[in-house]
Amino acid sequence: MAEILYDEVPSLDLADFTSGDPVRKAAFVKALGQAYENIGFVAVKNHGLSDELTSNLYSSVKKFFDLPEDTKRKYEKLELAGQRGYISKGRETAKGFKTPDLKEFYHVGQVVTDENDPVKKEYPDNIFPTELPEFEKYTLEAYRTLEQAGVMMLRAIALYLGLDEYYFDNKVKFGNSILRPLHYPPIPNPDELPADAVRAAAHGDINLITLLMGASADGLQVLRRDDKWIPITALPEQVVVNVGDMLERLTNKKLKSTIHRVVNPPKEQLHTSRYSIPFFMHPRSEMDLTCLPSCITPENPKQFTDTTAGEFLTERLKELGLKK
Repeated sequence: MAEILYDEVPSLDLADFTSGDPVRKAAFVKALGQAYENIGFVAVKNHGLSDELTSNLYSSVKKFFDLPEDTKRKYEKLELAGQRGYISKGRETAKGFKTPDLKEFYHVGQVVTDENDPVKKEYPDNIFPTELPEFEKYTLEAYRTLEQAGVMMLRAIALYLGLDEYYFDNKVKFGNSILRPLHYPPIPNPDELPADAVRAAAHGDINLITLLMGASADGLQVLRRDDKWIPITALPEQVVVNVGDMLERLTNKKLKSTIHRVVNPPKEQLHTSRYSIPFFMHPRSEMDLTCLPSCITPENPKQFTDTTAGEFLTERLKELGLKK
């Protein structure tokens, strides 16, 4: 496939895939695959999140980050290596960087409803702020909604790769996915920070795919193949869905986990906060990430050693400084 240099992230309609119309479905699969081979990002509408849920979720998230520092830290459990609860400023550093990102965040994880599933023992329980009972309600509702949209996106990806449509279904059922409400605080004194201090340094995501709800301000940029940074802009009704490192690894770089970052705002907006809520879709830890045979060719020889999703995640959490 000839390389395409997009000036903006392609927009797709998930309703085309779920419509039952084979022509619309095939067109969605083709457009998605083309975007993921070239830029690794798409913006998707009809993902299932209602305006009401989005509004309520952002409202409760902002209320949490407005709480006093000592109150927030009640929900920070260092022994969990950032898997659940609050993660304070300065805790996460992008791979290859020495200066921590200018952000704080909260992790809401999988709820395993099948008592007999062995994966239930792997995950710590969620931690929710007692000061804001609605925080639990809206984060879990968004988690389930985005997880279902992610399943549909993975079905389309499977078809594009020539796999069975439901190839990923059992691999992500009760997967180790994370909803991450993020707060990038105001930067009142940028001159006092290290020169390389940014809201989120250039990085790729660890997981299979990431579904990102519309952020409260601009700043997200993606590194195009010609080394040009382009802004990621999505309409209010869209979520941005990008390829993560696990999917890039599985497909032997056929699908691209594109480097992206969140830059600091212009001078006149340094006093403002930025909020965003990505959903990192992970498989179960036992998923085999060995490169698919169909993605290994003489022109594209195997580029990765064999590993599982759990092993890969542990390695990356250590690189980020979240796990010892």
